[in-house]
Amino acid sequence: MTPRRLFVTTALPYANGHFHIGHIMEYIQADIWVRFQRMLGHEVHFVCADDAHGAPIMIAAEKAGKTPQQFVADIAAGRKPYLDGFHIAFDNWHSTDGPENHVLAQDIYRALKANGLIETRTIEQFFDPQKNMFLPDRFIKGECPKCGAKDQYGDNCEVCSAVYSPTDLKNPYSALSGAEPVLKTSEHFFFKLSDPRCLDFLKAWTTSGAVQPEVLNKIREWIEPGEDGKPKMGDWDISRDAPYFGIEIPDAPGKYFYVWLDAPVGYLASLKNLFDKTGRDFNAFLADPAVEQFHFIGKDIITFHTLFWPAMLHFSGRKVPNAVYVHGFLTVNNGEKMSKSRGTGLDPLKYLGLGMNPEWLRYYLAAKLNGRNEDIDFNPEDFMARVNSDLVGKFINIASRAAGFLTKRFGGQLGTVSADGQALLSRLQEQRVDIAALFEARDTARALREVMLLADRVNEYVDANKPWELAKQDGQDARLQDVCSTCIEAFRLLSLYLKPVLPSLAAQVEAFLQVPALAFADADRLLGAGHPIGAYQHLMQRVDVKQLDALFEAPAVPEPEKVVPGGEELAPTIGIDDFAKIDLRIAQIVNCEPVEGSTKLLRLTLDVGEGTDPQGNPITRNVFSGIASAYQPADLIGKLTVMVANLAPRKMKFGVSEGIVLAASHGDEKTNPGIYVLNPWPGAQPGMRVR
Repeated sequence: MTPRRLFVTTALPYANGHFHIGHIMEYIQADIWVRFQRMLGHEVHFVCADDAHGAPIMIAAEKAGKTPQQFVADIAAGRKPYLDGFHIAFDNWHSTDGPENHVLAQDIYRALKANGLIETRTIEQFFDPQKNMFLPDRFIKGECPKCGAKDQYGDNCEVCSAVYSPTDLKNPYSALSGAEPVLKTSEHFFFKLSDPRCLDFLKAWTTSGAVQPEVLNKIREWIEPGEDGKPKMGDWDISRDAPYFGIEIPDAPGKYFYVWLDAPVGYLASLKNLFDKTGRDFNAFLADPAVEQFHFIGKDIITFHTLFWPAMLHFSGRKVPNAVYVHGFLTVNNGEKMSKSRGTGLDPLKYLGLGMNPEWLRYYLAAKLNGRNEDIDFNPEDFMARVNSDLVGKFINIASRAAGFLTKRFGGQLGTVSADGQALLSRLQEQRVDIAALFEARDTARALREVMLLADRVNEYVDANKPWELAKQDGQDARLQDVCSTCIEAFRLLSLYLKPVLPSLAAQVEAFLQVPALAFADADRLLGAGHPIGAYQHLMQRVDVKQLDALFEAPAVPEPEKVVPGGEELAPTIGIDDFAKIDLRIAQIVNCEPVEGSTKLLRLTLDVGEGTDPQGNPITRNVFSGIASAYQPADLIGKLTVMVANLAPRKMKFGVSEGIVLAASHGDEKTNPGIYVLNPWPGAQPGMRVR
């Protein structure tokens, strides 16, 4: 058999947060398939990267007080515990902000443009005048044009599920600043997916077996003509305006590739980064017709990977994927959406932190995944039953029931297997082809069912021959060694079939059985009489229900941290009657001047709406206020403020003060300087009471 040459990826995680269980499920599925291919002797390059670009990254970085590059690097630094913890063995992990991705994305764009598939159009879109940037759809909110629900995003309503354009929103506002966005025109770049060449190619590629049947049914909605005779899929806007964290479009200052254009190019960039580090020829590898390219993704990003991505590759003169494998979502407890706050979330790091075996989860997820685009459910009771019954009760139990007799009675050596044992082992060997075909098709659920059915046959053999009884009978040593040797040979075959799913356990078995790394071809032969084995050490513990309870325990709500507002403890509680005694009034500052002999005080002349004196002059009040460090007198004249109007006059060194003007300041003036005189909204009039 000529070894295959495979290039395998998983979807790139967006670099704005840590891995969730959906990421881990996808990576485990792909990792199992990759390990299986390597057990067949094939050459596999398994890579991934952080999806690092886009407005959300830029905005999150700004809020965190970091550059986008540093923000992404900090997220990337937390990836390793997840990947190592669940035995997910990528050959390379890169970033779409790497130099390889900049070069490749721009090269692909130039090729598409040379092929007549890029055009520019002037479009109208919302612009945030405060942030000075065009707003992505998800950063525009307003009232749904269909049902009137408030605070809906600019592309769809979460209440009535209506889909619309941001310009259809009623009373739109920027989710970044709260400002009312304005419509501005901008020149944008479009990939002409509606071109007949693209549609013809996509119809051919999607029906070539590159996608699962259920995925093809979804894709047809986009590329087949609708009632109006036109496909649902239009041309793709691939540009964004500065400011934007991304890759610049060649010869277009201030224009950047939309993140979804350069993100899948990150697959190629990560492979190139790997090959550059290992001295391989990236271009020669991808130009080899024998190289096969596979992507594992979730069902929420089908259109990007099965329409846009293959078209980008094909019309830029590159190899297209042999297949895009789509999986569904992971739910918990019969379809309930995961929620950490409700205790229904499955936190990968919490799982590992509780000391739960990562291969329990690998086995359980593999026992659910069937190669189709279907949601799977995590049920804690089912999880415990499958691990304890299948892995420990059926599989591990075979070795534990036989190994001790061989090491204690026969020097740790296998004996000759008799006819009934050979018949059992032949049955296990014959299943290699079928099990391999199921792994190839990613139907790990059925593959593991077949393996466990074989484990049942082995345990039936053990129960029928009762080695513990043979050990007590005189003259039965040869039969005891025969039965126990059959069990160990069978255990090795089962371990071989489970190795893609349980790589760490398989390594322990290889050490125990004193054999080289197990490959699928090894199923054609047995260890044979005289082969030595090591002392058996227990290989796997059972799931403890307490661990599951802790895993799904809702996080404790922490006591709110006591915050001292403004740097000062709140004053003792008063009643409404006490508050009513304070007469707060709107006052106009008709004059303001410095106080000779004081660096802190300003003299305010206030009109509190108390009418006029007999000469017709407005009645005013004289108030001294310690705000000279914050205001120039001229800045306050004519302004409105709030004063305590019923405070008894107070004789001061510089004169009588007839009230207090209200101003805000922090309790710790040394570290938080600043004084802010209260300023009522326009429309308030002197003398109005503040209630």
